[in-house]
Amino acid sequence: MNSASNRNAALRNLIDRILGHRSSGDPSPVIFLKAFPGLFLHNLKAFPGLFLGDLEVLMNDLGHRSSGNSNSRNRSSGNPVPSTPASSNPVPSTPASGIFLKAFLGLLLRDLRVLTREFLPFLLRVGMQPLLFLFVFTFILPRMASGNPMATGGGVDFGTILLPGLMAVAIMFSGIAAVALPLSSEFGITREIDDRVMCPLPLWAVALEKVCFSAMQSIVAALLVIPMAYYIPAVPVRAHVANWFVLALVLVLASLLAGSLGLVIGSTVNPKQIGLVFSILVVPITFLGCVYYPWAGLVKHIPWLSVAVLFNPIVYMSEGLRASVTPSIEHMPWWAILVALVFFTAALGRWGLRGFLGRVQS
Repeated sequence: MNSASNRNAALRNLIDRILGHRSSGDPSPVIFLKAFPGLFLHNLKAFPGLFLGDLEVLMNDLGHRSSGNSNSRNRSSGNPVPSTPASSNPVPSTPASGIFLKAFLGLLLRDLRVLTREFLPFLLRVGMQPLLFLFVFTFILPRMASGNPMATGGGVDFGTILLPGLMAVAIMFSGIAAVALPLSSEFGITREIDDRVMCPLPLWAVALEKVCFSAMQSIVAALLVIPMAYYIPAVPVRAHVANWFVLALVLVLASLLAGSLGLVIGSTVNPKQIGLVFSILVVPITFLGCVYYPWAGLVKHIPWLSVAVLFNPIVYMSEGLRASVTPSIEHMPWWAILVALVFFTAALGRWGLRGFLGRVQS
């Protein structure tokens, strides 16, 4: 309320200055142009506080409306409406939905603050592997006399095949590392997870926040691969996005899937064995996840393997991004990709949530 009154006072001051100079003979447009930069900078500095204040007012208003609707439903159904005794002092209360949103956003902002302090290591972690793969297989090998041994026929260069696969790998590694590695330390001997679950949120919401924050990192990691694929390969990558909505949907679902897998690993695996899990689980499913070759090629040449890899969630991440970014390459049907992404996300999310609740409450 104070910030809004200050803003209105500044606007009234500007109008008074314009009218005052108009009465003195000065042209008002000149005075307005002189006064506008200062007012603009003042409002720009005050914008975050105004936005948060307006957001708080909106959440409180929604909470009061929801409580009013529940009271009216109770009256119409004949149920007694709880009332506060007149002798008791009024205690200001915040709606449950407002507390939930504030606490959830608070955890997100806390993790985002920590990430901004380690932004350079984050870029190196998510960008080093796709950078090396693109440099070796799409820059060095095509310039050698023997050519590119991994190129396929039909006029499709290996860089075009590799682009969606590397985006899927970046999503998978970033999502797992953003959830599993922090949980391995939080569930350690210091039990740092106890400090996080003390916030006014249910335990499932704390786990959901971790998955959502890892999904944000995974999307950033996938988008970082695109400029690398355009500038590093010797042969230009032929990428074309026909449907941006489907691309965004695949990115979100694939990122949530990777975060759910990270939740499973972080909540069910002993912290001392996290490195072993990466060696015996993450690396094999990456090489068998249709990252460096399309699934249609397996169907034509190795049919039994094309059926076996259907239990690998990275296959649907790679094929979904391949269908979105490089639709000229053969890929799975859209309906199969989306159904599989939703199924694996729900299954891994439920599994990870059960493990998370068991580890926290133990």
